[in-house]
Amino acid sequence: EAQLVESGGGLVQAGGSLTLSCVASGFTFDDYAIGWFRQAPGKEREGVSCISAIDRDTDYADSVKGRFTISSDNAKHTMYLEMNDLKAEDTAVYYCHARGSWGQGTQVTVSS
Repeated sequence: EAQLVESGGGLVQAGGSLTLSCVASGFTFDDYAIGWFRQAPGKEREGVSCISAIDRDTDYADSVKGRFTISSDNAKHTMYLEMNDLKAEDTAVYYCHARGSWGQGTQVTVSS
């Protein structure tokens, strides 16, 4: 069974940075689309960034373009989300997704 485990969340001041990690077990990221989502209190889960399955193109929500960077290391079965210049509105639980599986989520809180 495919499993994903996120880490790296925490409390950071506005303007700060965090890097989230998501480790996969039971599969590699090769040939699968992978992505990061987030859900803020009282809001629906939204897509933040993804890497396409074949071309490995990256895409970002408008709200994070220029601030967040998605990447993956297939040898380590790990995907990352580097987040810079964090804003209060980035506060949410962040989830990774791949091959139909979700991680348990990691809380990111940005204080203004």
